[in-house]
Amino acid sequence: MGILTLQERTVAPADRLFEASWRAVHVELKRRAICRAKGNLELGQEWLSATAVKALLFFRRSPERIRDPQGFLFLVLDHVFLDSLRRSKREGRLFDYSVDLEHDHQVILAAPCASVLELTEQCERLAQVDLRVAKLPLLQRQLFEMRFVDDLPYPQIAAELGIGLPLVRKRVQLLRAALR
Repeated sequence: MGILTLQERTVAPADRLFEASWRAVHVELKRRAICRAKGNLELGQEWLSATAVKALLFFRRSPERIRDPQGFLFLVLDHVFLDSLRRSKREGRLFDYSVDLEHDHQVILAAPCASVLELTEQCERLAQVDLRVAKLPLLQRQLFEMRFVDDLPYPQIAAELGIGLPLVRKRVQLLRAALR
């Protein structure tokens, strides 16, 4: 066996841990990615690839922080999925406005690839948000409805409330923080 450089000695164990973990859960990760992509194989594969790259980099940088390597891979996939949704929303592609929004929640909740646990968690999170919104002062509830239910743009909210645009943005930011 040849002499290993310092980098090879520190990266190699992380790479081996990543590879063993990836092989152990690859099939389930792929299933979950395709499920989250609602059957879109190309999008699911894109998320799976991004998961592999991000996870490997983390394995190499901070292997001591990873307690459950296989579980960590699922966590990274979840983050890749959420990042994709956020990016899509910023690009205005998240919602299909041709779909009846009243039935949209039912479509999401009744997705065939969602497990009973995932459906239960979604319902619980929605119930928690509903309870928190109900406890907000009237002005914050109105702001929540304008921004997140009616999806009004900030300038329109500012005009309706008679306040400046920066103040609307700050109040929405504080509202998000309060609901977290």
